Amino acid sequence: MLLGIITALAAPRIDFQRFQIAGAMQSVGSILMVAQRGAVQEHHNVVVAFDVAGSRLRIHSDTNNDLVIGEGERVRYEPLGEYVRFGRGGAVPFFAVDQPVTFSLLQDGLPSVVFYRNGAASEEGGFYLTSTRALNQPGFGRDTRALRIGRSTGRPTWFRHVPPLWKQEF
Repeated sequence: MLLGIITALAAPRIDFQRFQIAGAMQSVGSILMVAQRGAVQEHHNVVVAFDVAGSRLRIHSDTNNDLVIGEGERVRYEPLGEYVRFGRGGAVPFFAVDQPVTFSLLQDGLPSVVFYRNGAASEEGGFYLTSTRALNQPGFGRDTRALRIGRSTGRPTWFRHVPPLWKQEF
């Protein structure tokens, strides 16, 4: 009974959207690491496209390395989550380019990064993940996370916005 009372008092103070952003960032970071390792293990490119409007990732196993989704090539989609979106929200800029996704390569009109067979990425870049509320209200910049992918290693590193700075999480 005492546990129920404590839970009832603490539940309104739990910030579920911030936990969802943190979980989404870990999930997306893991998806990117799996894509990078898959390119090395399978000896062909893996293209990750960022569908900003659809709030999802598209992972394409490019078996013939032509950057075009061909018949028989595996494509899967990974949604971000109910309250998670690509965007900076109220956070200060982390990247020099003020876009939700900074990759310049486009695949079917979507910003994309290619993981090559040697583990490298097509370019250095990244993206922001934030909550729907941070996109609509300036006071929720703490919800925002940034993920940067190094070109030479293809390794993702993610950061959390702790106003006024960014703090590396992984």
